[in-house]
Parts: sequence; structure tokens; C-alpha cells
Amino acid sequence: MRFGILAGMTDYVTILGAGLAGSEAALQVADRGVRVRLVEMRPTVPTPVHTTDACAELVCSNSLKSMKPESAAGMLKAELDALGSHLMAVARECAVPAGGALAVDRAAFAREVTARIEKHPLINLVREEAPSLAEAACGARALIVATGPLTSDALAADLAAYAGGEHLAFYDAAAPIVMADSLDTERLFRQSRYEDGAEVGDYLNAPFTREEYDHFIEELIAAERVILRDFETRDLFQACQPIEEIARKGHDAPRFGPLKPVGLTDPRTGRRPWAALQLRAEDAHGSCHNLVGFQTNLTFPEQKRVFRLIPGLEQAEFARYGVMHRNTFLDAPRLLDSNLHLTAPAAASLGIPVFIAGQLSGTEGYCEAIRSGLHAALAVLATLANTPLPPLPTETAFGALLSYATNPETVDYQPLHVNFGIMPPLAQRVRNKRDRYAAYAARGAEALVAYVRDLEQAGLMPAAHKDACDD
Repeated sequence: MRFGILAGMTDYVTILGAGLAGSEAALQVADRGVRVRLVEMRPTVPTPVHTTDACAELVCSNSLKSMKPESAAGMLKAELDALGSHLMAVARECAVPAGGALAVDRAAFAREVTARIEKHPLINLVREEAPSLAEAACGARALIVATGPLTSDALAADLAAYAGGEHLAFYDAAAPIVMADSLDTERLFRQSRYEDGAEVGDYLNAPFTREEYDHFIEELIAAERVILRDFETRDLFQACQPIEEIARKGHDAPRFGPLKPVGLTDPRTGRRPWAALQLRAEDAHGSCHNLVGFQTNLTFPEQKRVFRLIPGLEQAEFARYGVMHRNTFLDAPRLLDSNLHLTAPAAASLGIPVFIAGQLSGTEGYCEAIRSGLHAALAVLATLANTPLPPLPTETAFGALLSYATNPETVDYQPLHVNFGIMPPLAQRVRNKRDRYAAYAARGAEALVAYVRDLEQAGLMPAAHKDACDD
């Protein structure tokens, strides 16, 4: 597609990283008639957690969170749909049952995203490591860095030098995946919770008695870890804390977190279990299941021993053990502007504008990464067209997140998901939480319509996307 003021451009944009943000950015830029050089270091340089060389591989959960329109995650999905996100469209095509959440068959998702990139006539997918920003910038009109939380050591060091300060790092973790045919379906039961109107049975539930829970927690805390130290809160992103670290905060902490039994009834007893682990299908065939909320730093043998203490998982076979790894991000409030442009003075020496997208930009979450890639793409397109990028309303989900993440007054910054807590207050106070969330969503939808119109008037979006938003 070529349209508006961008039609006929022959300059190219370099994008580093073919994860969620980089893949979305590449497809968005190329769709506007601008050539893209998309650089991905895998498989030449592997990472501790990726298992394929596919673009947009999901390495933690396969869930993209809630689809409820009156949730912040649901608002974000509506924004992605209205802006014509490629990856959101693929996610819907590759969806697997997950109650009111959008979960995907991660292999099918990555295959389809990779196919779209490889087939696009204006995208050149290059399989090599980019050791420096200067080399990546050479010959390009703009650079988007979307190398993610596992940016190579060489590039991370180079980026830190340009950023004028030390890049920040903390630890992230991924949950294990078990084979479905190794689970004891006599102990497990199917039931969803908290998903109004959702089909019951999207999750498997492993119910604990009090005695089973107490024994499990004792063994979990005593188990051998890969990184042999207790983590301080600042070391760990809160949404991805290892289950054993949660247990260290208090014996019952997991029962009020990943193992909460609220909303569940064990059909064998007719009562709510003392605690319960939920398992979510990993693929469309339901051959593998993810242990929801069970990110871990335990050694592989200990994962097998301890997690087999979970009722129904006594003979569990692991398709993938949980892993813990470094997670790198920039101090966005001091380094990025509202267009995700790297504003550090040293970056000016590169001679072209540099934008940061994805988790490296200091936002957290799959959909947030996709949306940041789309936003960076629009910022690049506006720069090439020498036109201002319309400001993103803070009433939208990503607008609120971006405002928080790039506000110089934000201190002790940690990556954050979209949430209602960072949105500007409503004009009138709404006491009822459900009504308040619905009001946030309605206000955001109205702001989104105006934003899409502004983009279209600036020549940065096809009219078809505006029409879809209006509908």
C-alpha cells in the first residue's frame, strides 16, 4: 500500500530486533511504501530463552491478557485494532481458548508473523548481530531499536554509551510448560473464573488441600535455585516474580496471588479448594499447558521434583522448564520523549533520529510492545514526511502509559503495563469501580476516534483504518 505524502519514498529505515515491537514497526513502515531493513540476530546469536529463529516468538506466557472492553488491556487491544495492527490481527487468527483473555498458539503466531515479514516486498530481513548503533545507522534515514530485554551485551554497552548513563537491568522469569497427556485429569477440573459470559472450561485447575499446600510451599522455599540469592523487590519486575520469591514474602502469599482459589469450585468436594493452580492451553490442540503465574528460578531437576508435588501433576512431563534471565530497559523518563525518540545528546552524533520500542523502551507486556512498535513506526514516518506526529491522547490506554513512562518527574522507574491507575482522572468522580472502568473506556474510545482522524489528515494512515475506527 502506498498513499498520501509518503508514496514513492525510496529511503529505508533500519529496525533492530524482530520481536513483537520490531515486527509490528517493520510491517507498519513498509505498508506506507518505505523500505525496511529488519535486523534480527537469531539464529546467528542465540538468547537464553528463545527456542526458534521465528519473528515475534513469545518466550514467557502465551496470553495477551483480557479482551474485556472495560479493562485497560481491552482498551489497548481496541487501539491496536483501530490503528490496523498486523500482530493483533494475527493474534486473533491464532487464538486458543482462555476465558475472557486473548491467548495464542505461540508457534502458529510466530510462523504467521514471520511469513508476513518474509513475503513483504519492502522488508529485507537480515540475520546478523548489530554490534553498534553507528553501524546500524549507516545508510538509513532513521533507526528503531527494538532489541528487547535480551539485547546483546555488545549492543547494550554501545546503547548505554549513547544514552549518556548506565542502562538498567533486572531479572525476569518464564513459567514451565507441561505435556497435557501427562496430567492426571481425575484430579484436575476445568473451570474459568472472573470472565463474565466466558465459556467454562478454558482452564485446567489443580486443587490443593491445606496439607498439600503447606507441604508444597515448604519444599518450594527450600528448593535449589539457579541464581543463589534472595532478590530484593527492585531486582524483579513485579508481574514476573518467581513463584518461590512470592512464597518467601509469606507462607500464604501464593494463595493470594497465582494460587488463589477464589471463583473456583472443586467438583469432587463441591467446595472452594484451599489453593489452586491454573493451567492454560499453549496451542490450538491443547497438547501443552502453561503453569499460569509460575515463573521460576529453580534448577530444572528441582522444578521437576517440586512442581510434581502439585495435585494432578505427579507424573507431569515438561515440554519447557521455567527460566530466569536478565531483562534490560532504558530509563525512559530521562531518555525518551513522547514519540519514543532517544533524546540523549550523544545520540545526535549518529546523524539520524533514533527511536526505542518494545520492552527496551521501559514498557512491559506483549500488547504494549506491539503498540510501542506501531507508535515508533508512526513517529518515523512523520519524521520522513517532515510532518508533526499528532499527539497521542492521554485518555487512551497507551497514551496514559507513554505519558507516565516519558514524564521526567517519574522517579524510580520500573516497566509498567497499561492500567487505570495512571490514567487522567475523570471529569466527575465515579464511585462504582465497574462504572468507573466503563467511563474510562468510553472516554478513551472517543479520544481514539479523534486521534485516528488526526493521523489520517496528516497522511499517516490509510482512510480504510479511519473508517474501521468510526464503525
